[in-house]
Amino acid sequence: MEHRSGSPDAEGAEAEGSGIAGSEGSGTSGSQAQSPGIAESEAAGSWISGSDPDARWLAFLMHAAFFLLLGASLTRFLMRHPGEARTPWIIALSITLAVLYLLGPVLGSRPTPRRLTWLGVLVLVWMVLVVLAPSFAWCAVPLFYTGLRILPPRAALALVALLTVFVVAAQLRLADGFDPNLVLAPPAVAAVATAVFVHMQRQAVRQRELAARQRELIDDLLRTRRELAATERREGTLAERQRLSMEIHDTLAQGLSSQQMLLQAADRTWSADPDAARRHVRTATGIAERNLAEARRFVHDLAPADLAEGGGLEAALQALAARESAQAAGALTVHCHVEGTPHAPLPDRVQSALLRIAQGALANVREHAGATAAGLTLTHLDDRVVLDIGDNGRGFTAEPEGVRGAGTVRGHGLPAMRARVRQLGGTLTIESAPGEGTVLSAEVPLTTTEDPT
Repeated sequence: MEHRSGSPDAEGAEAEGSGIAGSEGSGTSGSQAQSPGIAESEAAGSWISGSDPDARWLAFLMHAAFFLLLGASLTRFLMRHPGEARTPWIIALSITLAVLYLLGPVLGSRPTPRRLTWLGVLVLVWMVLVVLAPSFAWCAVPLFYTGLRILPPRAALALVALLTVFVVAAQLRLADGFDPNLVLAPPAVAAVATAVFVHMQRQAVRQRELAARQRELIDDLLRTRRELAATERREGTLAERQRLSMEIHDTLAQGLSSQQMLLQAADRTWSADPDAARRHVRTATGIAERNLAEARRFVHDLAPADLAEGGGLEAALQALAARESAQAAGALTVHCHVEGTPHAPLPDRVQSALLRIAQGALANVREHAGATAAGLTLTHLDDRVVLDIGDNGRGFTAEPEGVRGAGTVRGHGLPAMRARVRQLGGTLTIESAPGEGTVLSAEVPLTTTEDPT
């Protein structure tokens, strides 16, 4: 019998097996992390081993330990019992156990009926091996790990108890006599290993719940930031509308009201007191000039209405040309022409500035040039955009930039155009001579950073 052939060193070997159970069992405790209710529906340890690198290494070590213990047990049996009649059965069952163990990962990680059947057959083959050769009890440690990973808590504990009973019985068969340590040590080691396993299982569940709560908090924070940004935009829009309404009421509306009163007074006194009427008209004219300056200040940084309608700068220039021609009633015809295709949409500030320049230039043509024809030409180049405004009017002698004629009351248009172009890093060129018309060219680079001022 086997328990007579090698009992001295068998006890030491089984004691070593108990030590393995202590160390390996403690390691396996981190591979399952489920509360009892969750574990009834899904094996958490198997899921963790597929997603946690440490758990994957632990699973690899357990698999390696199983085949190492299986090979050591088979080698020990063949060395101690050469040529016995049960040897073919031991070899066949060992190969069957190894093949069954290899099929485990193929069946997946969830506790499906097929995987539970596989575990039952695996344990049954091991039990038969332990009955025939008690040294195969050493393979119980990896089977502890497998059962705890796959089964719900209560079923796993029942399996651990069953495997422990077989381990105790096998060690008693290998011993020369009764040894209390062989009866008490395996259950103690199995209990410690299972307790550590369950503890680390619950720790993993808490970590996953904490990670889920953190993701929820981050989502709430991002949503709150978006809502806050939207609220700030709405409040900013309302505040700007209120500011503009107050500015218009305190300046333009008051000025228009004063002009109305002065003109009504001038109308009433026109026959009786012409001098007083003229004073009222001159005062109203001064108020109109101030209101015009205020209006220009208001709209300086506002988007042009033509651009706000959509369609881009080209459509806005076309609309501007058509409107100027219609308002002139045949006295002035304005044409618009676009050359080239932009490689990318023009920045909003560039479009707004060029449209304002076109509006200002055509206003000068209408009021001062006495022209019958004018043209707008927008040219898209690789690294810049150019707007040319030309007319066939009377022309003038262009003064250097920054020089204004003495006594000039008006003339804010050209400096404003230069300022707009300069803020965009571009240049404004004017070519004109008396009797030869005027050509104004605004060139804006598309790679220069806009002046923040």
